[in-house]
Amino acid sequence: MNIESIIQTVGLLGIFIIIFAESGLFVGFFLPGDSVLFTAGFLASQGILSLPALIIICFIAAVAGDSTGYTFGRKVGKKIFNKEDSILFHKDHIRKAQEFYKKNGPKAIVIARFIPVVRTFAPIVAGVGEMEYRTFITYNILGGLLWATGLNLAGFFLGKTIPNVDKYLFPIIILIIIISIAPNVIHVAKDEEMKKSIAREIKKFTSKINK
Repeated sequence: MNIESIIQTVGLLGIFIIIFAESGLFVGFFLPGDSVLFTAGFLASQGILSLPALIIICFIAAVAGDSTGYTFGRKVGKKIFNKEDSILFHKDHIRKAQEFYKKNGPKAIVIARFIPVVRTFAPIVAGVGEMEYRTFITYNILGGLLWATGLNLAGFFLGKTIPNVDKYLFPIIILIIIISIAPNVIHVAKDEEMKKSIAREIKKFTSKINK
């Protein structure tokens, strides 16, 4: 089953859950938010989904997800750095988001929307850093609007303007995934400590499977 079929199966509620989880739950960092938004927009161009309903749902999910991540970071605070690493959680993700936040300030909440993994942890780091909520929600709404609406509309207009674009949808989605994860792959490739850490996690995971 491809992503197009999955979206048609889960519908707007499923899309909401995926976007919400990837935006603010640290276990959702692996979800394909960019490709889901783009593909959903394409399906809207084919009349399978309602574009206005899709944009509203995705925008609400993105903003609500980030707000949940912020609240989690605010309440849990620095305790999260004492959590043991696992397949679904790694402190390096938090540290990476923290560095990104320090470098870019509040606007990191907007920029992070377009960077997988970082967009999941940026609101948590904002909460840990006790960013003023008024500032956070302003950038959260702006980022959610640009990300959710932008990718939905990109898929919609591509579907409307290019004849038989459905034949090329899969390679287009693959290209979006490659472009979106490229910064993280490059970062890992340059970070020796992170490569060793990932190798340790894979070794632990495989040893559990083989037991």
